[in-house]
Amino acid sequence: MSERILDVKNLKIDFHTYAGEVKAIRDVSFHLDEGETLAIVGESGSGKSVTTRSIIGLLANNANIAGGEINFHGKNLLDLSEREWQKIRGNEIAMIFQDPMTSLDPTMKIGQQIAEPLIKHKGVSKKEAWAKALDMMKAVGIPNAEERINEYPHQFSGGMRQRIVIAIALICEPEILLADEPTTALDVTVQAEILDLMKSLQKRVKTSIIFITHDLGVVAGMADRVAVMYAGELMEFGTVDEIFYDPQHPYTWGLINSMPTLDSKTLESIPGTPPDLLDPPKGDPFAPRNKYAMKIDIERKPPLFKITDTHYAATWLLAPGAPKVEPPLEIQRRWKKYQEMQKN
Repeated sequence: MSERILDVKNLKIDFHTYAGEVKAIRDVSFHLDEGETLAIVGESGSGKSVTTRSIIGLLANNANIAGGEINFHGKNLLDLSEREWQKIRGNEIAMIFQDPMTSLDPTMKIGQQIAEPLIKHKGVSKKEAWAKALDMMKAVGIPNAEERINEYPHQFSGGMRQRIVIAIALICEPEILLADEPTTALDVTVQAEILDLMKSLQKRVKTSIIFITHDLGVVAGMADRVAVMYAGELMEFGTVDEIFYDPQHPYTWGLINSMPTLDSKTLESIPGTPPDLLDPPKGDPFAPRNKYAMKIDIERKPPLFKITDTHYAATWLLAPGAPKVEPPLEIQRRWKKYQEMQKN
């Protein structure tokens, strides 16, 4: 059985703004096991990036941790000082950001930027760090690495810059890699290459990954488990097969229905907009956009109902005595396809 290396419990994060307190993350809990990839998915503004940044101690100055724990090997990261964070950040927990140009220093050579974490965290000599940086450049697929190690970020394409950012994140062989929409700015072909690269390097470095995305198509070939977030809350989580083929929350149905496939004739969008988190709803935050919503959805927040040992969803449709609701046809088609795959 894999060791649990990260355990997020009842996390609450507020943001102080001129308009008032934004309740950005509201009682979120999940865990990460050794060697696995957990994908956190949801629309923009659902709280994915805020949650991830809290794990590496990079929240904005107006953020306030209102409650909860983030336990890394049993130690609550929320209790760390900035000095203690600096020993962990980039060493035991590293992050890949969405836009590589904002992550790279335009005035520093690429080799220096890849080698720097080794010098800072591992205390290796500059010569040894540069040699390992060169090896890592080759590992992430940068051609002519011997020559290009002395070049600057602007001399690389977007896809190559993202490979460099991955090299920087993995050079210290961190236990956890946080990837925040790392392929959004790339074309489809380069995106597939970067995802394949991350999977191969994960096996080499033996790191665990939390992968943040709004693109469910990316998740299918990348994740072991999936957590679905909406309006700062966890709506559903389970194995990748459970979320893709047997989702139980109407919000997850909507996300999957809006995902293009080879069989798609039309794409369905989710009507409406997310709630205002200056004044969060007391019930299910998805209720105003949910055509299956009942009176109780407006009045009371649903708990996470257990479907299997690995699959949970926060919807009153799973409560005893709730009316039987058939999922959309696309979800039914996926479930039927999955059952046929299991037989074969």
